[in-house]
Amino acid sequence: MSTATATAPDAPKVSTSSLTSGRMPKGMPWILLGFSMFVSIALFVVLNIGGDLAQFNIVGALLVGMIIYLIAITVFSSIAESRRHAVDRLMTALVATAFVLALLPLVSLLFTVVAEGLARFDGTFFSWSMRNVVGEGGGAVHAIWGTVLITLTATVISVPIGIMTAIYLVEYGRGRIARTITFLVDVMTGIPSIVAGLFIYAVFSLFIRPGISFGMMGALALSVLMIPVVVRGTEEMLRIVPNELREASFALGVPKWLTIVKVVLPTAITGITTTVMLAISRVIGETAPLVLTAGITPNLNMDLLDDPMMTLPVFAFYSYDTPGTDVQAYLDRAWAAALTLILIVMVLNLGARVVAKFFAPKMTGR
Repeated sequence: MSTATATAPDAPKVSTSSLTSGRMPKGMPWILLGFSMFVSIALFVVLNIGGDLAQFNIVGALLVGMIIYLIAITVFSSIAESRRHAVDRLMTALVATAFVLALLPLVSLLFTVVAEGLARFDGTFFSWSMRNVVGEGGGAVHAIWGTVLITLTATVISVPIGIMTAIYLVEYGRGRIARTITFLVDVMTGIPSIVAGLFIYAVFSLFIRPGISFGMMGALALSVLMIPVVVRGTEEMLRIVPNELREASFALGVPKWLTIVKVVLPTAITGITTTVMLAISRVIGETAPLVLTAGITPNLNMDLLDDPMMTLPVFAFYSYDTPGTDVQAYLDRAWAAALTLILIVMVLNLGARVVAKFFAPKMTGR
């Protein structure tokens, strides 16, 4: 009687090439990128010795840095890794280079504004107006307050109207009325800003008097531009809320209006907040409609319903377009106003993110 002998299964074969071929350390690409940027920036700093910060070629430094990185990552990967890994590293670096190229206009803009605006970014700029100032000195406190008050008023007007219109279109609107509203919103989205200013100016000229200008007119002109942005963005956010959430709420006997308030809106609050911030960013830098409606003044005015009110975009434009006896002083104030406007938008965005995170629905686990 023959006995069967048990044999162990064959061990899997391991390719010796995978054991002998090395791999670059995990953080080496970032080290090479940082080293390449350091070398490039140092080179351009040497070339800019004796020049102002604003004359530093940030675009050239980034481009040369990425070229150095492409060469370095390819050479190091070819030495330490296989040819296949080297090609993969090169393609990844090319994608990163394309991303940097896309960011170059933004980086150049921010660098130029910061470098030029720091010259007048001082206490006087934030505490003085331009009343009785024709040369050096003076500030933009009147323009800062005007921008904050007009933009805040426009937001208070536009956000409720835009959100309620979007709720109607998504939750209730059907038929010809909804299609008409959607068409009008699409048309309003594409109107030039100067048209909004002319519309508000014409209305107040007819009902009050020609040539009138005050802060509330500027807020209404910005509202005309903000409302369609809020409507379209909020509408898209409400449409991506799953219908299962609505149906679950209806199954519990919750009325539709309460479902919208307690279920739909909290679920979409993050996207709605982002939409509102996009709308604010869309109008806070407008100049043409505010020149027509809010007007131009060197004085600090906190009353939206009386007298012209200066804003930062108009202040920057007016300082550049009509400089006084000291041209450089006016240009420095214009750049400082642009930098202040960017910082205000950044602070508003950070605040909106905090508010959205606070009001977003919390996921609780057992």
